[in-house]
Amino acid sequence: MPRNIWQGKNGPLLIAEIGGNHEGDFAYAERLNRLAIGAGVDYVKHQLYRGDTLVSRLEDPTRNQHFMRFELLEEQHKTLAAMCRENGVGYLASVWDMNFIDWIDEYMDFFKVGSGDLTAYPVLKKLASKGKPILLSSGLSTLDEVLEAVAYLQSLDSRYREPENLALLQCTAMYPIVAADANLSVMNTLREKTGLPVGYSDHTEGMYALEVAVAMGAQILEFHFTDDREGKVFRDHKVSLTADEVRDLQKRITRIRELQGDSVKRPLDSEKEHRISFRRAVYPIVDIPAGTVITEEHLTVLRPNHGIDAREYNQVLNRQTLVDLKAHQRLEWSYFTDENGKDGNLG
Repeated sequence: MPRNIWQGKNGPLLIAEIGGNHEGDFAYAERLNRLAIGAGVDYVKHQLYRGDTLVSRLEDPTRNQHFMRFELLEEQHKTLAAMCRENGVGYLASVWDMNFIDWIDEYMDFFKVGSGDLTAYPVLKKLASKGKPILLSSGLSTLDEVLEAVAYLQSLDSRYREPENLALLQCTAMYPIVAADANLSVMNTLREKTGLPVGYSDHTEGMYALEVAVAMGAQILEFHFTDDREGKVFRDHKVSLTADEVRDLQKRITRIRELQGDSVKRPLDSEKEHRISFRRAVYPIVDIPAGTVITEEHLTVLRPNHGIDAREYNQVLNRQTLVDLKAHQRLEWSYFTDENGKDGNLG
C-alpha cells in the first residue's frame, strides 16, 4: 500500500514554514533550514517567487520591491532541497512563479498552494498538470471559494477527488492573529463538505492553537519557523516557533494522541476490575420473609454488582420470595418464583 503522504512521524504532518524569515539572506536561509531539519519536522517549507512575477511594479511598487529583496535563486533553492533530502526530511515550497514549477518539481513530493493563490486558477492548473498531491490553504476565502477551488482541481484531474491527493488547511492570513481568528471549527466544516483531509496553518503566537487543532483532528500542521524571535523586525518571526519549541510541540502531540485513544468504546484494562465494584445490583432494603410478594418498598440498588443486575430491577417486582431474605444480602433468581408465579430459576 502506498504511503499516506499526509501522515507524519508524530501523527499529523508537521511543516516548518521558513517562508520569508531569511529576508533574502541565503546563509540565514541555510541556517534556518538546518535548524528545522534538526527539530524533527516532516517538511521544511520555503517560498519560490520573483517580485516582478508576483506583484505589479506599477500597481504596488512597495510590495514589488519587498518581494524582490526576499528572492532566492534557483540554485539556492535546489541546495536547500538537497540539504533536506540528505537528512531524510521533505522539501516543500509555495511556488508563486509558474516558471519555477517545472524545475522544482523533482524536489517536491506534493505542492502547497498558499492562501493568496486559492483563486489563481492558472497557477492551480499548472500545478495540477504535474499530477502530484496538492495542499490548499484557505486563508482570505469564503467557504464557496474553497469549494469552487476544490471543484476546479477535481475537474482538471479526477485524482484530486481522492483524499490522498488533495488536502485543505484552515488558515487566517494575518500575522499575528488573536485566538478567536484562528476559527479552528472551520476544519470540521471543510472536512464535512469535502471529505478531504484537513489541517491547520497557524498564525497565532505560541503553540496552543496547534495543540487544540491536533485534539480536533487536524491531520496537517503548518507553522512558521525561526531561530529566535528576539530583536526581529520582519512580522513573520513573531508567529514563528523555534527548534526547541517544535520539539516540545512533538511531545505535546504525542501526549494528545495518547489521550485521544483509538475511538473504540470498550472497558479498558485499567477499569475492568471496577465493572463489578462500581456497578449496582438489586438488594433487599429490609428483611423479607418467605412468601412475600416483592414491591418497590422491599428493594434498593447497591454496589457491588453481585447477583441480580440493577438493570433487571423491574423483573424482580411482583415475584414471591421462596426463602427468607436479609437486608443487603446478595440475591439470586432461585430465591423467587418465576414470572408465571411458579418455583424456578429465571437463569
